Parts: sequence; C-alpha cells; structure tokens
Amino acid sequence: MKFHNTLLNLCTIFFSLAQVTVAQNSPQDIVDAHNVFRAEVGVGPISWNETVAAYAQNYANSRIEDCNMVHSNGPYGENLAEGYENMDGAAAVKFWGTEKPNYDHGSNSCVGGECLHYTQIVWRDSVHVGCARVKCNNNWMFVICNYHPPGNYIGRSPY
Repeated sequence: MKFHNTLLNLCTIFFSLAQVTVAQNSPQDIVDAHNVFRAEVGVGPISWNETVAAYAQNYANSRIEDCNMVHSNGPYGENLAEGYENMDGAAAVKFWGTEKPNYDHGSNSCVGGECLHYTQIVWRDSVHVGCARVKCNNNWMFVICNYHPPGNYIGRSPY
C-alpha cells in the first residue's frame, strides 16, 4: 500500500509539473506577457489570433533544421528569439521587453541598444498576435511571434 501511495504521489507531481509547463506556453500567457508592457504605456490589449499563430507555426517549422534567426519577410510584424529548452513564448516576450530602457519615446528612437522588439510589442495598431516555438535539431528553441497589423514603421511612433 505504501508503494502504491508513493507511486500515486509521484504521478500527481509529474502531471502537475507537466500542466505547469504547458501553461507557460499557452496563448493566454503569451498575450498576458504582451499586455503587461502595453498597459505600462497606455496601449490597449493585444489578443490571440489563430491565423497569425498558424503562420508563425509554419515558419517556425521551417527553421527546425538550422534554427537560424532569419525573419520570414511575411505579411506580419515579427519578433524572433532562441534559447534553451526553458525559452517559451512568455519568456521570449519578457526578453524582448528588456529593450524598453533603450527606447526614447521623446525622440522616437533607440538609444544605447536594440529596441525594435520592444516597440513591436507596444505598437498601438498591432492588435493581434500569434506565436509558436519549435525545438531545433541543435537542441535550441526557436520562438516567433507575429503581429497584425505589423508595426515598426520608420518615422512613426509606436504609441
């Protein structure tokens, strides 16, 4: 009986951990991660779009062989990231958000480093997002988020 209870407890822990892992990659978690940054600057929320997500998944699948950080040049705005196995969609959004200090709203420019991933996250006119991730043959994770309508137009402020 003790063995059975121990096995049952281990299975419960395993499935609980599996559910936590899945939840970290849910569309709602990714949307929530975006909306934290958007709310900070007074931009309305973004929502998940299955069509945009399908595009992202198709492109992510095409990167499995090499995991190269090459933009798709498709019809959507786009942010790319790669990382170890714990790199999921919400983690990628938080990573792109670390560029916030590099964006100067007054001059609408990047100062001191990259900021275009951040400005795409907070682009007021981008109201739909779809993201995907794949494990590449080199064991890295490739993460892509696409945005509709796209942002980062030269000379235009994100908000």
